[in-house]
Amino acid sequence: MSRTVFCERLNKEADGLDFQLYPGELGKRIFDNISKEAWALWQSKQTMLINEKKLNMMDPEHRALLEDEMVKFLFEGQDIVIEGYTPPSK
Repeated sequence: MSRTVFCERLNKEADGLDFQLYPGELGKRIFDNISKEAWALWQSKQTMLINEKKLNMMDPEHRALLEDEMVKFLFEGQDIVIEGYTPPSK
């Protein structure tokens, strides 16, 4: 049986993560308050951010930027905006 959380990103009850995917207090907060669906949305946004901004995950400043964007996306309801990015037309 899956666990259910009230997802702060989606504002609804949804399946919770199976285990803590991020370390520390922030990881616990994500585990307790973010759904699998919202985490999957973040992962796609994270990939876009890393690629479009050419982030190096070995650089502590780049990791801090990514973490800041993750908090904004998951808990503050902000979407990811990349200056100059135009989504592909369908």
